[in-house]
Amino acid sequence: MKISDNKYVTLTYDLNVGEGEERELMEQATAEKPLAFIFGTNSMLEAFEKQIDGLSTGDSFSFHLTPEEAYGDYDENKIIELPKNIFEVDGKIDEEMLFEGNTLPMMDSSGNRLMGSVVSIGENQVTMDFNHPLAGETMHFDGKVMEVREATAEEIAALFGGGSCGCGSGGCSSCGEGSGSDDACGCGSSGGGCGSGCNC
Repeated sequence: MKISDNKYVTLTYDLNVGEGEERELMEQATAEKPLAFIFGTNSMLEAFEKQIDGLSTGDSFSFHLTPEEAYGDYDENKIIELPKNIFEVDGKIDEEMLFEGNTLPMMDSSGNRLMGSVVSIGENQVTMDFNHPLAGETMHFDGKVMEVREATAEEIAALFGGGSCGCGSGGCSSCGEGSGSDDACGCGSSGGGCGSGCNC
């Protein structure tokens, strides 16, 4: 069976970022913790899906995505200082939530959901970076298709009922919500994984 719309796809891969000899391993999806998603449901980057479209179980792949195809260039204007008091819960700062390097779900004045990384915490200000963690990076994928099958009605319902882009059991990150658990996008708060292709 070939990868096409509404197929349930399971992949293993290595995700490296950077150019030439300076590449850094950002993430691995292994046979124990693969990337799993339903193809063609807008849960993965369009450019990512184009690269694997038509592949079958057992096929290998190797490709790269430029920043333009993935998460865009790094934008200094997306680094913003916010009043520290907006992070208070019941008049107190939750230090288990607000710490440097953590990624937090936030909302702008128009009600759009954003993910921001805490850069620094001052006495009265918190500096947040709203760039995607992989903004400005060229992403290199080398992997293999483990499984291609029809998605079940339950899997499709879960996806459109607020499910995930299905990064297995924690083998992904970057578009995540909160402190690294597999939630909204099935991703945590660091590197690539779903971040590889998660369209968050």
